[in-house]
Amino acid sequence: MKLLRVGSVGTERPALLDEDNTLRDLSGIVPDIDAGLLADEAAFTRVREAAAAGRLPELAAGTEAGAARVGPPLSRIGKVVCIGLNFHDHARETGAAIPGEPIVFMKAPDTVVGPDDTVLIPRGSEKTDWEVELAVVIGRPARYLASHDEALACVAGYAIANDVSERAFQIERGGQWDKGKNCETFNPLGPWLVTADEVPDPQALTMRLWVNGELRQDGTSADQIFPVAEVVRYLSHFMTLYPGDVISTGTPAGVAMGQPEPKPYLREGDVVELEIAGLGRQRQVMKSA
Repeated sequence: MKLLRVGSVGTERPALLDEDNTLRDLSGIVPDIDAGLLADEAAFTRVREAAAAGRLPELAAGTEAGAARVGPPLSRIGKVVCIGLNFHDHARETGAAIPGEPIVFMKAPDTVVGPDDTVLIPRGSEKTDWEVELAVVIGRPARYLASHDEALACVAGYAIANDVSERAFQIERGGQWDKGKNCETFNPLGPWLVTADEVPDPQALTMRLWVNGELRQDGTSADQIFPVAEVVRYLSHFMTLYPGDVISTGTPAGVAMGQPEPKPYLREGDVVELEIAGLGRQRQVMKSA
């Protein structure tokens, strides 16, 4: 299933995109797409049965819920855990050594915005960068997992994330990476939460990103140093993962930081578009905060 949330900020309605690319209203079956739904097998079954039986009403264009805006596909996110330098080609382009263990940092849930929402370049920023990433959404508690099979069984689905980063804040201002990762709007997510059954191999997904129409990132999740199953297993030994948590699993080569001088960092008016095979497409216009 492709689950999403549509409507203006704060009033999004749960929806499903069916096989005919028709938007269907889920609000009569579930109140929202959130941790409660992900953890409730019975609710998921009701959604599947209603979709299969054709009982879901179409969202009419022009209504509040059927408006053009698509919000983040998940509400009330618990935590956003990110993996740095998780692609061989990205590590090479930045001159970094291949990490022996996953590099872990956090993004605040309030950085999450819709897939096509405006991204704000922070005041004082000179090095705002892009990162197309495969996001993993947790659907059941994960604690001290022993195997990759156990890890994948905890995954509810997948989505696209843009791990927007301010490199000077991240690297040159001291302390941890968090200062360059947690600026407002720095985590566009969606458009859909694609359930895990529709992504049989998360290590076989093409990942692309364009800036002003120029292809900048063209990679594949097969190049991940630590694959999705290992990332989930590994994290479960350092923190408990709960339904509604999101993991961003790293970016392929092609970020601005890895380009020759003058590096093409983002400026007001730039347009970023990104896609992952089967997970949809995002588009953001940059604006000064």
